[in-house]
Amino acid sequence: MPRLTKIYTKKGDFGETSLAGGQRVPKESERIRAYGTVDELNAQIGLALALGLSDRLTAVLPTIQNELFNLGSDLAFLEEDKQKYDLPEIGERHVEKLEHVIDELNEIVGSLQNFILPGGTTGAAQLHVARTVCRRAERMVIALSRQEAVGEYVIPYLNRLSDALFVMSRYENQQVGQAETLWDSHK
Repeated sequence: MPRLTKIYTKKGDFGETSLAGGQRVPKESERIRAYGTVDELNAQIGLALALGLSDRLTAVLPTIQNELFNLGSDLAFLEEDKQKYDLPEIGERHVEKLEHVIDELNEIVGSLQNFILPGGTTGAAQLHVARTVCRRAERMVIALSRQEAVGEYVIPYLNRLSDALFVMSRYENQQVGQAETLWDSHK
């Protein structure tokens, strides 16, 4: 576990920051944007939890938040530096676990007959916000992967997580009896 004894270092005051392996990079680099957006996603999930969600979601989302820290760590290191450290990484088992949650909750909420508008309860709406941030994080990691190597399961994990957050928002609304608002393409 890293020990944070000092919050500010002043090393970033001129537009650069350090990757976990020590390399200095611009703060607007693809890698920093990617794991910064993963951090934003984690905070959005934290807000959803703080707003109050059903027991099933409060049981699974803290684990996902922890996995997002692992994913951020995965992105904070260049692939060639990962062999030097004993790092948590996102693996196939994490992706499969998300698939099981999606399948479980989708079985409960049922299939969609049309697109739905994001909303419903405050918690469900916040899960939709988290879903959109997750999609942005996925796009940023894909952009990074076109320039530099990233962990093999980082993109699949973010892809499944956005699907999971969508199903979770539907589940949350269903649990409290909140009807979904269907997209009306004729309006």
